[in-house]
Amino acid sequence: MKSGSESDEADGGVGNVNRIVVRTPGQSGKAKKGNLIFDASFEGGNLGRVDYISDYEYDLFIRPDTCNPRFRVWFNFTVENVRADQVKIFFFFFKIINFE
Repeated sequence: MKSGSESDEADGGVGNVNRIVVRTPGQSGKAKKGNLIFDASFEGGNLGRVDYISDYEYDLFIRPDTCNPRFRVWFNFTVENVRADQVKIFFFFFKIINFE
């Protein structure tokens, strides 16, 4: 299930995720505390897409390396807007789908 986004650049390989808010299915409007915000719009960032699986599980798609588009050997992005109970659990499952 593809996440809701404030950016149109979440298509896996076209551009970096630019402050994408990942919402639960059916949710819209302003981001609530606990709707994770992923960002890779900085030097070295390479997150292309984020898919919501559950409140603690997300599928990530990494953009190809600049100098060799056949490989994805590193990842760099930020996550914010975590709820207090999410911090207490301190467990998120970020599954990198296309990591080679």
